[in-house]
Amino acid sequence: MAEADPQIPAEAGVVIKETVAPKKRNWGRLALMLSVPLALLIAGAIYWLTLQGKVSTDNAYVQQDQVAVSAQVGGEIVEALVGDGDTVKAGDVLFRLDPEPYRLQIAQADAAIATAQANITALANAADLSGADISAAREDIAFAEANFRRKDELYKRGFLNKAEHDAAAHAVSQAREALRQAEAKRQAASAKLATGPAVPGENPQVATAKAQRAVAELQLSRTVVRAPSAGRIAQADRLQVGQQVVQGLPVLTLVADGSSYVEANFKETDLADMKVGQPAEIHFDAYPDLVLKGHVESIGAGTGSEFSVIPAQNATGNWVKVTQRVPVNIAIDQESPRSLIAGLSTEVTVFTDGRKR
Repeated sequence: MAEADPQIPAEAGVVIKETVAPKKRNWGRLALMLSVPLALLIAGAIYWLTLQGKVSTDNAYVQQDQVAVSAQVGGEIVEALVGDGDTVKAGDVLFRLDPEPYRLQIAQADAAIATAQANITALANAADLSGADISAAREDIAFAEANFRRKDELYKRGFLNKAEHDAAAHAVSQAREALRQAEAKRQAASAKLATGPAVPGENPQVATAKAQRAVAELQLSRTVVRAPSAGRIAQADRLQVGQQVVQGLPVLTLVADGSSYVEANFKETDLADMKVGQPAEIHFDAYPDLVLKGHVESIGAGTGSEFSVIPAQNATGNWVKVTQRVPVNIAIDQESPRSLIAGLSTEVTVFTDGRKR
């Protein structure tokens, strides 16, 4: 006997519908697609907010006060006591010049003083100041006048000719002229011994010789060149024993201690809210872990191009506008644990809203 067919034949006119299970949505993928742009949007907003209230530049460098040390007198270097990189204190001897030429100048000045003093002694004892010539001239005048009076009486009575009368009158004139010359010589000798208001109580010749000696002593003292301030020595390649030093020509450079600051060149578009005194942060390329606090000390009076050797000329037909940079001095408010070297590259951030980070 044949097995019965398990399939139930559809009756005529009856439609059988196939049931399909609904597909599940992939919510994880949808959340991932939405979270990525949302995260980017949030990150952009946070980044934009962090940029508000501050401006930064990496066009910034450490600057230090530098003194070009030169000798105030010329001469040969006989002793060099420092070299590149040495640390000195104010007043330390850097080098010495040959002092012998200036010692000889002092000796010459001493001789000039002695000569002037001898001249004064000689003038004081000169005959022109003794008054002997004046006394003799006065006696000659008295004699000539008495002789003239006698001869004048004789001439009036007719006992003397005119020639003898005129000779007696001429003798009186000569005696008076001799007195005038004697008095003039005495005044001239007195003037040589006189003192003026510029150097009261001292003869000008002696004062001149003493001034020459003081100049020689000053020049001798300047053969010893000392450090004008504390700092470090640089560019001392010309500091060699036997080197001839020219007066006023720099021999070495002294980088002063405690003079470090940062010169930051900000774009002109960053200066709208910047003011003197605003806090700043300084990062150093040489020391990645070093961050120093500072503040805006001054804002430049002109752009860098204005103070260049050849300023830009924009009055041309092919002019292109370029954003200018203005130098801003940033004072360092704390002592650095690392050595700050002139010219180090830095990155400066100025908080224009006054926040101290």
